[in-house]
Amino acid sequence: MHDIDTNGAVLAAPAPRFGLAPLAHRVTLASGWVRLALAWIAGACGALAMPPFGFLPALCVALVPAVWLLDGAATASSRLGRRAGTALAAGAIGWAWGFGYLTAGLWWLGAAFLVEADQFAYLMPLGVLGLPAALALFYGAGFAAARLLWSSGPGRIAALAFGISAAEWLRGHLLTGFPWNTLGMALGQNLWLMQAASVVGLYGLTVLAVLVCAAPATLADAGGPARRRGPPAGALLLLVGLAAGGALRVPSGPMPEVPGVRLRLVQANIPQDARFNPRNRDGILERYLGLSDSATAPDRQGLRDVTHLIWPESSFPFLIQRDPQALRRIGSALPPGTLLVTGAARADEPLPGERLHFYNSILMIGQDGFVGGRYDKLHLVPFGEYLPGPVDGLLRTLGLKQFVAVPGGFTPGEGEEPLPLAVPGLPPVAPSICYEAIFPGAVASHRERPGLLLNVTNDGWFGDTPGPRQHFAQARLRAVEEGIPLVRAANTGISAVVDPYGRVTGMLSVGTEGVLDRNLPRNLRERPPYGRFGDVFFTVLLLGCGLLALLARHRRAPPPPRGASM
Repeated sequence: MHDIDTNGAVLAAPAPRFGLAPLAHRVTLASGWVRLALAWIAGACGALAMPPFGFLPALCVALVPAVWLLDGAATASSRLGRRAGTALAAGAIGWAWGFGYLTAGLWWLGAAFLVEADQFAYLMPLGVLGLPAALALFYGAGFAAARLLWSSGPGRIAALAFGISAAEWLRGHLLTGFPWNTLGMALGQNLWLMQAASVVGLYGLTVLAVLVCAAPATLADAGGPARRRGPPAGALLLLVGLAAGGALRVPSGPMPEVPGVRLRLVQANIPQDARFNPRNRDGILERYLGLSDSATAPDRQGLRDVTHLIWPESSFPFLIQRDPQALRRIGSALPPGTLLVTGAARADEPLPGERLHFYNSILMIGQDGFVGGRYDKLHLVPFGEYLPGPVDGLLRTLGLKQFVAVPGGFTPGEGEEPLPLAVPGLPPVAPSICYEAIFPGAVASHRERPGLLLNVTNDGWFGDTPGPRQHFAQARLRAVEEGIPLVRAANTGISAVVDPYGRVTGMLSVGTEGVLDRNLPRNLRERPPYGRFGDVFFTVLLLGCGLLALLARHRRAPPPPRGASM
């Protein structure tokens, strides 16, 4: 294998004939569309490391060629100069890599365009290809930043971890944020490995995942055994250490439970095309009430021993708080001491001259049919629940609208973080609706510690695809980060109760109709480090990788092999 000097130039060497080095040599010297195609294929392989597959070696298959492709980016030239040309070439590699990764991981978004195919099917390419192409720009920037810190040997692994992790953090925060399938989820699915998130969070897991899975690239490097095998050996030790630490952290027995709380989660599995049809209003309500009062075991006789009944997001194809008859029907079905907590659209009475404002909410309904406290969704889905302000008027002029058929789209709730919701009989509740649960550090108030994370969602838009499974895996990781149990009710799955270590105590899978009866696990007595300090430890890891890469770059480059030429 060839080497690379500190200025980013490839030091030519005779092509090796045996072992891993010939493959690395060919990948490094690829150019043009072949280089971009290899990057796309490598990125697409990385999607197999995400839920529901969880095949961690697939991320090695994705990242190892990325290292070699970035090695070859030094051969680029540009009128802007060698350094700029190298960064541009690296950015193109990163974009192609990210486009492959996101296309393979988010293809299921196309299912949403087919729910109302007559209105949205023609826009499917924008969701299936356009969104990944746009989000791939973050990876392009990350690869370019990594290549500016590039060096020979192990230091470039730290440079790649710095570039990708910084890009993932930006992807999760800029333009409303979309941290779906962040690379750290490759470690965030295994019970033992996910425990590290209690310290470093999802983005810290991303740093660790890149360090571990890109390290085998050095096996094809020139030099002695320590130079070639040291990084993979260190990565293996890191992985074993994470697993051992996680195994020690998770207790052998179940968590203690909150006394006097008996939960029932209802998963009606209503098809999406029927769910929002007003003609089905009575049938949908009766379906929920019938399931809610079903007997599931000799010791679970309907609602008589349930304290809190939980229905998923947007359970009704009408505004429940404006329908006294439906409220009376619900109230009459609830026995004394049982409270319904449900997702529902609601509307505020407008002031004179203002339009009606609609909210995606969580409501509480008691035995008398009275609607009590509520939570209004803060982080709405762009193009799904509203059209972004700068382009709203233009898009509506062109005849485009958001997926959810609400006049003018939903209005976000007030505030910057979800304040604990006071639900009688429960500890303080941290509410979230749909994809709000995928944002690390944003699911629980920092002012008052909640006793549970409540997530209601409707993943029926995406059918029986990886989407609902990816959504659940990300929500589950929030329980570990915050040390707070998760209660999740979904229309078509996955509904579950998860303890603060990420252990699933009960679950209804995708496409299942039924109810889930569980008691509520307690939260951890103390917030874990991530819950207290947020991304501080991720920042330390990120800056550490950047510093290591910078030091490696400024070390004296090894002399080129005898007979090599520039």
